[in-house]
Amino acid sequence: MLKMVGFDGDDTLWRSEDYYRDANAGFAAIVGAYADLADEAVHARMLATERSNLALFGYGAKGMALSMVETAITLSEGRISAQDIHRIVAIGKRVLQHPVELLPGMREAVAEVAARHPVVLITKGDLFHQEKKVAESGLAGLFRRIEIVSEKDVATYRRLLDEFGVAAGEFAMVGNSLRSDIEPVLRLGGWGVHMPYHVTWAHELENGLDASHAPRMRAVENAAGIPAAVAQLDALAAAC
Repeated sequence: MLKMVGFDGDDTLWRSEDYYRDANAGFAAIVGAYADLADEAVHARMLATERSNLALFGYGAKGMALSMVETAITLSEGRISAQDIHRIVAIGKRVLQHPVELLPGMREAVAEVAARHPVVLITKGDLFHQEKKVAESGLAGLFRRIEIVSEKDVATYRRLLDEFGVAAGEFAMVGNSLRSDIEPVLRLGGWGVHMPYHVTWAHELENGLDASHAPRMRAVENAAGIPAAVAQLDALAAAC
């Protein structure tokens, strides 16, 4: 049986990627004065810069803003004005200040699962920004532990489960990202509830899941389906 259920934060409990998409649109409006945005290479360059900087800046709006500045300088061949660089920095600040908007029914879903299992929040990104979102979400009191990590991979989940004193087969993770929320847990022998968000960062779309992982995972369309999916996995875990 399940002894603990984990929840992701961004785009699982609350909206996030929408704000990054808006930021990218603002960035495009600025850089469009210096480069041809119809060229797919421009967008590929931005994604490549973000990926290469993850090891230095980590995930989140601050790393995004720095990557935007670097990309703008590169694409404009150094011609971008100080005023436009300031506008790009302001875009990053707006993302850091956006309101926390819970997804419909999420508070009720987390509370229902928490009534049956200990629940933890495992989210990645900038520490200050994630702490702010957790505090403003009003959900902190439902979680036994709140973990803000720099990466969500097999090594991170293994470490956390050891700290929690829970075996992988006794743990289920709920999240929108197959790459970060579901695949690492399944590879450890755990369980997953996938709730896709309507937009996903390209980096998070890449994963190594295959048909052999399907029996340990359930997919839901919205928050209302989470408690039933967790109950199904709980029964399967008990049978194992």
